[in-house]
Order: sequence, then C-alpha cells, then structure tokens
Amino acid sequence: SPDLLLDYEEQLAASSTSTCPVFDLGSDSEEEEAKPRQTTEPAVQELPDDGGVMAEDGLQQFFDDLMEGRVKPAMTETELETKVAELFVRNRTKLPELNLLPTDSNSKTKYLIFTTGCLTYSPHQIGIKRILPHQMTTAGPVLGEERSSDEFFDSLDHVIDIHGHIIGMGLSPDHRYLYVNSRAWPRDCVISDPMQPPPIAEEIDLHVFDLKTMKEVKRALRAHRAYTPNEECFFIFLDVSKDFVASGAEDRHGYIWDRHYNICLAKLQHDNVVNSVAFSPVEQELLLTASDDTTIKVWRSPRAVRIQQARKPRPRQRLLSWLMNQKS
Repeated sequence: SPDLLLDYEEQLAASSTSTCPVFDLGSDSEEEEAKPRQTTEPAVQELPDDGGVMAEDGLQQFFDDLMEGRVKPAMTETELETKVAELFVRNRTKLPELNLLPTDSNSKTKYLIFTTGCLTYSPHQIGIKRILPHQMTTAGPVLGEERSSDEFFDSLDHVIDIHGHIIGMGLSPDHRYLYVNSRAWPRDCVISDPMQPPPIAEEIDLHVFDLKTMKEVKRALRAHRAYTPNEECFFIFLDVSKDFVASGAEDRHGYIWDRHYNICLAKLQHDNVVNSVAFSPVEQELLLTASDDTTIKVWRSPRAVRIQQARKPRPRQRLLSWLMNQKS
C-alpha cells in the first residue's frame, strides 16, 4: 500500500531544516584508516528539552495547559496518550552528564549502537551511547552506574528515529556508514498503546546513515520483502563490504547492491526465508547466505569465478609435469 511507504522528499526536506548534533563516529574513507588521524576533543551532545524546560517540568506543564484549555487544536484520545507517553519516557531517561565525557583528545572512544524504541516494543529507533574507557571490560561494556534508583534508562548521546520496524543493521568497513533494514509504518500513524505496534509495509527499506552527520545520505534501497506480522520481533541480518551491501529477505532470496551506484546487482535464490548474509572478510566478491531451507550457500562473482578457473592447472600441464618428474 502506498500509505505504508515513507515520503522521502518530505523527510529529507524536514531533516535539512532541523538542527542535528554532529559528532564523529567514523573515518572519511577506508584509506583513512591507514593514516595517522588528527583527533579533536569529542563534541558534547545535548538532548532536546523543549525550549530549556526539563522533561519532568514539561510533563507537568503539558497537564496544566491541557486542564486550562491551552492545548490547540483539540487532541484526540489517541494523540493525547501518545504525547503523554513521549513526555513520560523523556522524564524517565537520564540526561548526559558532561563531566562523564572524556576530555583526552587521544582517547580511543567507543560507541554502542543498538535498536530501541520509546513508543512501542517493536524496535523503531537507533540508540547511540558513548562508552567510556573505564566501562569497557574484556566481556564488553558495563553500563548502569550513572543511573539512580528512580531512573529506568541510561542516557543516550543520540537517537535516530526510523518511523518503522527495524529488522537489521550493519556497519560499513570504515565504520562511517550505518545500513538499516526497516519496514515502514504509515506516515500519519498514531501510537497510543505500546503493545499495539502500527501495521508495517511488506517492502523492506534499506536506509544509509552517515555517522559523521547523523543524517540519511541516500534514498533507501529497495527490492526485497518481508511478511512477518507487525506484532512479532524478527531480524534479517545484512552485511556491508567496501563496494557492496547484501541482505536477506523473506521472499526466498538474498540481494546484493552496489554501494556507490545504488543498483541491485543480484538476486540469490533459496527455497525459504534468507535470514543472514555475510561477505568473506578477505574477499568481498564471495558471499554466504543462510536460509530456513536448512542450507548455507556460497556465491562468487563472475569475475572471481574466472580468476579461480584461470589458476587451476590444466590436465595436460599436470601430465607433462608428471612425465618430467619420471625422467628426472
């Protein structure tokens, strides 16, 4: 249904006029990783607070305005419940403490990137959390130390709202671009019950976000589909190489796109849902796909196949080599 597809022109226009906190999560290119990097002091992100009013005060102010009839235009019951839910979540989320952010410009900052959501249990936002050096252990980050007993969540440094059900994420090799699989919600949907997520499109949108600017940089890639109902949580793993991006789908195919030209290069046939794809870490023209048909298939590009065949010695050469060894 066209109602379930995002209006990207309108979305891009809105994002260009709104302010967005900027901080560096990646290099400019894969080649930059090999060069010494000039690091700057990490930027400080501040969560928006509706004109300087704290979240708790904002919730109380909203109730006061509602009781005195200052909320215009009149809100429906579902719109009211949604607004209260948003304010409540912000009230229960701890704001970043500036003195916890590293001041050493040479420190190796790490970030935790994960799916989350404040309106419904189905993941519809991407959370980005700066991990301080003392929070890292051999088993991973240890969080929660900055929360008090009346706070539900750790503070986040940035949130990207997808307005849809997120079903997959993958980073580019240089860690600059984040690729996100999602199934869009209706554009004007109102969520009043977190246990009742909105309907989702069958078309999977593959979004590309630049982690230097925190903005979507390209029109979403499309070609693949998913059919799992909106009330179920599921994941379709994607993978990104230097030049390609690949994803599974529930239409019994895996897909490969060119990262630079945004065109679909291949559909990879299976007999059931393709749950996961992975490029070889040493050869991006070799891809593995895993499916509910209980198979893992290995795919090579035509160029890689030609190179592999050229390296195989011919039978006549083998015979000549054997004869030479016999004579010696």
